[in-house]
Amino acid sequence: MRYQYWTKLAAGALLLLSASAVWVWAQGGAAGSAATPSVKVGLLNVRGAIVATAEGKQASAQMQSQFAPQQTELQNLQNQIQELQTRLANGARTLSDDEKARLQRQGQFLVSQSQRKQDDLNEAVNLAQTDVFESIGGKLSDVVDKYGRDNNYSLILDMSAQGSPVIFNNTQMDITNEIVRLYDQAHPLKAQAAAPAAPAQPARPATPPPAPAQPGRGTTPPATPAR
Repeated sequence: MRYQYWTKLAAGALLLLSASAVWVWAQGGAAGSAATPSVKVGLLNVRGAIVATAEGKQASAQMQSQFAPQQTELQNLQNQIQELQTRLANGARTLSDDEKARLQRQGQFLVSQSQRKQDDLNEAVNLAQTDVFESIGGKLSDVVDKYGRDNNYSLILDMSAQGSPVIFNNTQMDITNEIVRLYDQAHPLKAQAAAPAAPAQPARPATPPPAPAQPGRGTTPPATPAR
């Protein structure tokens, strides 16, 4: 149950760098108009760059620790739901109808509880991601701006943005690694952070236990358990 914090990014504008995040440097002026300037284009994976920075890795480790209790709670609920499903399947011919109905109601309650907790966790993760990406993204924009000007780029495109116009990537045009290096150089960590483990990802909510077959009798509608 592991969360891919950085591959599961909030849809839309996560930060200042979105689908429309394009850095353009016009080569104007009287002197520039006298000759035909060559167009120099760079490609940048903004999301990948943010993840790869030392700050991004540190934030990933911190988020993993922050949300570990909720992930553990969700996993425990999943285990309980699976156990109920197994009991219903194994006792299809031996359990009484009342016991089957009781287990079915219990399973439905656990599924509902798991879904609510999953939704709360998703919302909290998205908010935390947005805060981190806005913080790193703003500083990354300054690094890219300086790099583009210093190296006479006409255009730098974000190839990780949704709806990116990039359909072919010449690796010689990819400046992501260089931007990460320059970012870490400009914004070193104040304290050495331990390398994060793979981010945790909670499992999707399980389906409720199947309604038990009761030959010759109507299906007992599930009751809402008392809270």
